[in-house]
Amino acid sequence: MKKEIAVGSMILFLLFAPLTKAACAAEEKKVCVKEFDNKTKKEKEVCKTIKIHKKLEGTKIEDAKKDQSKK
Repeated sequence: MKKEIAVGSMILFLLFAPLTKAACAAEEKKVCVKEFDNKTKKEKEVCKTIKIHKKLEGTKIEDAKKDQSKK
C-alpha cells in the first residue's frame, strides 16, 4: 500500500513539476541600443535580452527614519 502511494505521488509530481516552473518564469524582452564605435568610426547596434518580472501588489512599509523621529 505504501509503495502504491509513493509511486502515485511521484507520477503526480512529474506531471505537475513543469507547470510550476512556467508559472513563475520571467518574461524576456530584447532591447537594442545604437552605439558609435570609435575604432571603425561606424554606428553599430548592440542587443541584449533582459528579464521582466511581474510586480506584486502590497502595502507600503514606512521608512525606519520616519518612525524614529516620531518617538
